[in-house]
Amino acid sequence: MTRTQIQLPDPLYRRLKELAERHDWSLAEAVRRGVELLIHSYPEAPASASAWKLPGPFDFGEFKAPVSDWRQLANERE
Repeated sequence: MTRTQIQLPDPLYRRLKELAERHDWSLAEAVRRGVELLIHSYPEAPASASAWKLPGPFDFGEFKAPVSDWRQLANERE
């Protein structure tokens, strides 16, 4: 595990400390959880735009309505 130092604005530090106390976490654990959430929220960047490929189609199974009913179903309002 790597040790590091960070600087936080006082209001953010207070909120983080309160959150950690409510969940019985250390400040380090609260920061690790926040960083994990942030990293999970942003997908990894592709090597280049030219390396991107269109994802393949998904198989969602059989249609639940006959093709002849599609137009009517698409125009129905709830």
